[in-house]
Amino acid sequence: MTDLSLPVLDFSLLRQGEAEAAEFRAQLRAATHDVGFFYLTGTGIAPAEEARLLRVAKELFALPEAEKLAIENLNSPQFRGYTRVGGERTQGKVDWREQIDIGPEREPITDADAPDYARLIGPNLWPENLPELKEVVLDWHERLSDVARTLLRAWALALGAEESYFDQHFGEPSTLIKIVRYPGKEDPTPQQGVGAHKDSGVLTLLWVEPGKGGLQVERDGAWVDAPPVEGAFVVNIGELLEYATQGYLKATNHRVISPRYPDERISVPFFFNPTLDAQLPIIDLPAELAAQARGVTDDPTNPIFATYGENALKSRLRAHPDVAERWHADLVAARAARV
Repeated sequence: MTDLSLPVLDFSLLRQGEAEAAEFRAQLRAATHDVGFFYLTGTGIAPAEEARLLRVAKELFALPEAEKLAIENLNSPQFRGYTRVGGERTQGKVDWREQIDIGPEREPITDADAPDYARLIGPNLWPENLPELKEVVLDWHERLSDVARTLLRAWALALGAEESYFDQHFGEPSTLIKIVRYPGKEDPTPQQGVGAHKDSGVLTLLWVEPGKGGLQVERDGAWVDAPPVEGAFVVNIGELLEYATQGYLKATNHRVISPRYPDERISVPFFFNPTLDAQLPIIDLPAELAAQARGVTDDPTNPIFATYGENALKSRLRAHPDVAERWHADLVAARAARV
């Protein structure tokens, strides 16, 4: 794996003794300072679990169109449910993919004085004729939440903070699971499966169908391929972790190029983020690390907010303008007036 464009970290080192755990933490800090992305092996997720996830994902997208549209995200003020091909945008351009978005199952907030981002709280939309999907997603959520929490504790120690730093400031996680299908395109030039972007939260664990490339990561101003590695997740940090470290850790642009028809690609990103009202305090880095902090990215077109809910709402309104216009026209108008 020496020719891979991203570092490879072995999660099992954390279970092999203090010296091995310290080595993992050093690798983790270096990878996310230099690149913001890495492959993670040794998570203990069994091939059978991956195979079940892939099978159910394919069954989801094979459902009749009417059944998928019955749970379309246009019916969800929380941006949950099914998004048809072409129904999402990145940087204003259409993404060539279909997907389902699944978050924490909660009652909607009806308090008129609640912050705008409280509108993201609510129920999921599940396909009636695929009950196994919910069971698979809940199992996947539990397994990856354990991995994510362990990673965050390793990060805290690697950054000179208390091991419990993220546990203390996270609250009830605002997770999001997307099950995504990128259909093949016949166009002679590469198409935007999903456009260049940074994730708005803290941590993303991405599972990709074996053998299916398309993910690209920006490194030194150029796009490099990040092909799937058997038994590994692709891990990246989001804008909130860049903020909390004042740019010592790096949220990195990435994108997906559509496969060639008749091929397709299934991927399942898992976003592990703090409660919507959480503000991660800026970490008091050791002097040698603080000296290497580059500051938070200053991009007027993509402001990074300290409160996770503001970051998440920003991304949802931008990615799904049709849902935003149907349910949140007041927010759209207010943001347009500030430009």
